[in-house]
Amino acid sequence: MLLSLPNILTLSRIVIIPLLLGALYLPGTAGSWVPLTLFIAAGVTDFFDGYFARKNGQISKLGQFLDPVADKILVAAVLFFLVAIDRIYGWALIPAVIILCREIMVSGLREFLAELRVGMPVSRLAKWKTTMQILAICFLLAGPAAQVYFDTFLVGEILLWVAGLLTIWTGYDYLTLGLKHMLKKDENT
Repeated sequence: MLLSLPNILTLSRIVIIPLLLGALYLPGTAGSWVPLTLFIAAGVTDFFDGYFARKNGQISKLGQFLDPVADKILVAAVLFFLVAIDRIYGWALIPAVIILCREIMVSGLREFLAELRVGMPVSRLAKWKTTMQILAICFLLAGPAAQVYFDTFLVGEILLWVAGLLTIWTGYDYLTLGLKHMLKKDENT
């Protein structure tokens, strides 16, 4: 199942990371447009890996593991690099760190709850959080190249703050769910 189309699409999101990060150092506007294009392409693969897995009956445990991991690695790598090249700085570091911390916490919660055979479905609000996060990253990647049309950094920072606030909210929801099961387990021992 490793070389099924859905898994190949998922793995492509991990493989594209060094290309995307390296492209940020391209001269001129290519240093914005190429990474943005690669990031959008990675987002498209995120849609199609799930679509093809369901359509072709190729849902696998490997794919269920790799998909969220690939998403989190991609977002974390891009956020780190946006900080490194000063497209995220100052107060905007706060929502970026909140997003990274929440992703680590939710991953740990999912792992813990999986041992208890408790699912943690993605909420609608979490999908909005992801949408705001992706849009923020897109505007920050476009950065200098699109800045001549409007203040992309301001829009990116605002969206990053919205994503950060939604991250706190959804993180609290997930933590509450996780604590309920953790405390229930402690009471039974």
